[in-house]
Amino acid sequence: MPEPSRIARLRITLDDTEPAVWRIVEVPLSASLKLLHEVIQAAMPFQDYHLFQFQEGAVRYAIPDPEWPDGNTRSAKTTKLGALLDRGTIDFAYTYDFGDNWQHTVTVEEVGPADPDVAYPRFLDGARRAPPEDVGGTMGFEEFLEAVTKPRHRERKRMLDWYGGPFDPNELDRETIEASMSKLARRRATGQAAFAKSRPQRS
Repeated sequence: MPEPSRIARLRITLDDTEPAVWRIVEVPLSASLKLLHEVIQAAMPFQDYHLFQFQEGAVRYAIPDPEWPDGNTRSAKTTKLGALLDRGTIDFAYTYDFGDNWQHTVTVEEVGPADPDVAYPRFLDGARRAPPEDVGGTMGFEEFLEAVTKPRHRERKRMLDWYGGPFDPNELDRETIEASMSKLARRRATGQAAFAKSRPQRS
């Protein structure tokens, strides 16, 4: 099974959170930005309900809408992570859910050879729980945390009922994150194997 030759270690920080919500992942340079979006969704985790974009300078990378052409938007499906790094990019922006407007900074911590015994992408580390979907952005998340972390807060029961259970902001659900990341790695490996099989064999 072919393995990616080089990987990037990335730190993803959710902006405007204190203490910071952050994750560290390793992703092949050959991965598309669409796959990187899926990696971030799995690592936080979010539920991938909403639109997203990456931004590097004035250039946006997203899933282009043919009904709304934009000369500054390039396809996240066809742009590789390595293409950004080849231009010397050290950090770039990722935005998820243009309503709640979750802005992240993606920082390249290291680029190196892949371990042939490791399935990529993979999750390495992180801190704190990501916001619930549709909580209302940074301000809504602050109000949510204020309510659910104070036993006598008048909005605590309503907020927990809305969320559907307890919420510990200090908890990092590694098991769920690693399971989702393993699923992405298996899907990627299956796609690579199918592509290799479809190519004509050299005599």
